[in-house]
Amino acid sequence: MSNLAYDTGIDGGEISQQDIAAMRALRPIPRISIQAFCETEGVANPVERAGEDRRMAKAHLKVHMGGVATAIEFYQSAPTPNLILLESRSEPKQLLEQLTQLSEYCDPTSKVVVIGHYNDVGLYRELIRSGISEYVIAPVSMADIVSVISTIFVDPEAEPIGRSIAFIGAKGGVGSSTIAHNVAWAMSSLFKSEVVVADLDLAFGTANINFDQDPAQGIAEAVFSPERLDEVYLDRLLAQCAEHLSLLAAPSTLDRVYDFDPDAFTQLIDTAQRSVPLLVLDVPHIWTGWTKNILVKADEIVITATPELANLRNTKNLADMFKRLRPNDPPPKLIINQAGVPKRPEISSSDFADSLGLSPMSVIAFEPLLFGNAANNGRMLGEMDAKNLVVGTINEIAHVLTGRSEIKARKKAGLGNLLGKLSRGKK
Repeated sequence: MSNLAYDTGIDGGEISQQDIAAMRALRPIPRISIQAFCETEGVANPVERAGEDRRMAKAHLKVHMGGVATAIEFYQSAPTPNLILLESRSEPKQLLEQLTQLSEYCDPTSKVVVIGHYNDVGLYRELIRSGISEYVIAPVSMADIVSVISTIFVDPEAEPIGRSIAFIGAKGGVGSSTIAHNVAWAMSSLFKSEVVVADLDLAFGTANINFDQDPAQGIAEAVFSPERLDEVYLDRLLAQCAEHLSLLAAPSTLDRVYDFDPDAFTQLIDTAQRSVPLLVLDVPHIWTGWTKNILVKADEIVITATPELANLRNTKNLADMFKRLRPNDPPPKLIINQAGVPKRPEISSSDFADSLGLSPMSVIAFEPLLFGNAANNGRMLGEMDAKNLVVGTINEIAHVLTGRSEIKARKKAGLGNLLGKLSRGKK
């Protein structure tokens, strides 16, 4: 596994860094029906890969082999979808004649995108004049397909959807929540950007303690009353923690059990993303339908782990799962926390990273005094000691997650036999 690109396993290709960057700016496609008619595998494969992207989760895509002639035959006895993707290797004159014939069977509300093999400005103008939504020249990438669909069906006048960043620990107690809260605070204070922290651990969440807040309402009201949820109601549930930072606090009580359907938090996250540019999701270390759903749909995933064997195994399992479920996204970011605990046997950060094929975004040293004082006083690390090296590391993480900087390259180190030990059950 490379930290630069995922092998999708569909046509043996990889999604490039350029495609990853392009995809990050795209908003989810609405619930539409799409049918593609492809003449070559070179176009069919990226179209199929686009259909598996999380941004297309609500759309229904069907790929047929065969070009415009096949589409004409198909729609003589079938209704047309919201969008038709057509690949054609025909010469311009023949293509225009075929499209005229196809229009006799198309619903007027259906959109049509043509993927052609002729770079002809006159053809492009004639296609647009005749009502074709877009003309794209082959070869095309998966990002090209999602981008052109987004251009047609996502309202350009709507406010941009905010980015969601999900933090999860490889084990309980590794400090994922503390890092999530501090990174959110750093984003809001460094960049003056509006940030919302959502504490999804309704039973045992610590965000209210870390931010020294005791709101009467919070995330429970949003989840248990979805019929009331909109931007106005969400704003009433937020607790202001800093000038640009708000908290959707967990009740942290055991008055009820918190069993949720897989999509229980979808409306909440969608509403929050319409309200703020940055949404930090503090995901508890449990594996359920709803936590899996949240992680798969997040724009960015951050795994926090301590340098121990069980953490390595769990991180490996998570990374492999996300590779399968998010084939068109970059791998999760890795933070190694609590490094250098006195007298504790540890896996070196280089062996830990190389065993996973992931370069850690950061390695945070064990600083019990700093973290303990901050937690006991309900303050962020930056408020306790702004010049501490750990605070500098948190600020670097904030820069990386907001796209203001990249993970620094790390020298290769020897690959340990750690995962082999796991597979053989050795201690």
